[in-house]
Amino acid sequence: MQNKIPSLPIPLITESVQRALREDLGLKGDITTDAIFQKDTKGRAIINARQAGILAGQDFVEQTFAALADDKSKLKITWHKKDGDKLKPKDKIATIAAPVKLILTAERTALNFLGHLSGIASLTNKYVTAIKGTGATITDTRKTTPGLRAAEKLAVRLGGGENHRLRLDDAILIKDNHIAFAGSITEAIKRARKQAGHMVKIEVEVDTLAQLKQCLKQQVDAVLLDNMPPETLQKAVELIDGACIAEASGGVTLETVRAIAETGVDMISVGALTHSAPCLDLGLDIAIS
Repeated sequence: MQNKIPSLPIPLITESVQRALREDLGLKGDITTDAIFQKDTKGRAIINARQAGILAGQDFVEQTFAALADDKSKLKITWHKKDGDKLKPKDKIATIAAPVKLILTAERTALNFLGHLSGIASLTNKYVTAIKGTGATITDTRKTTPGLRAAEKLAVRLGGGENHRLRLDDAILIKDNHIAFAGSITEAIKRARKQAGHMVKIEVEVDTLAQLKQCLKQQVDAVLLDNMPPETLQKAVELIDGACIAEASGGVTLETVRAIAETGVDMISVGALTHSAPCLDLGLDIAIS
């Protein structure tokens, strides 16, 4: 059985689409297209891949065109690829049959979503491929574009990665500044556990093996091993010895991720998946027939 393709609730997508369209249309709409074309002029266009990658963002394209369509019966999008599919240069992704005004006005917003999310999925897949066979998992962070976190984290999953916290209320993650204000790791954990109850997991960020030993005495659920070189990570994994989840983080690159994974950590969180992924080059070409 094939795994179900992850998706987002449509209202969440339409909220992002409406915000993007307001940003693009301004007060008067697409005055260039409106000046040149009649309302009912028919057109056909094809979304093509111009570089290799992983597709993500179908629903955002669908909802962008639907939001601008005066008559949805005159809009037809035929997908030749689906979210999560691998793309090669010149691959045909979708064919759009619709009024010319709709195609031209929706084009940039639709491609912005599709290119951005496909770029995240594509970069994620490179990291996942780089650590294949090690047993480690690639996961994202909260370093996301404001207002697009859910979409970007969906793209990570389409690229083969997993999601860390979606929001601050998902789990307790005690970081270095929490520890600094609380006075010690032990005090921060004690305060957190008192408020959290038995159903909420607790993870603690540590910079040194000495801090890790303090965490292990408190029986936390996970430790975030921050900016540790592979030799230190390996010692940390030996100290943890399966007592909790070992997560490596900080300055991870495609060049270093394999060595990090081979230390035996369970997870590797990579902020670059969402804050530095380049847009995948996709284009909308008019089909003349």
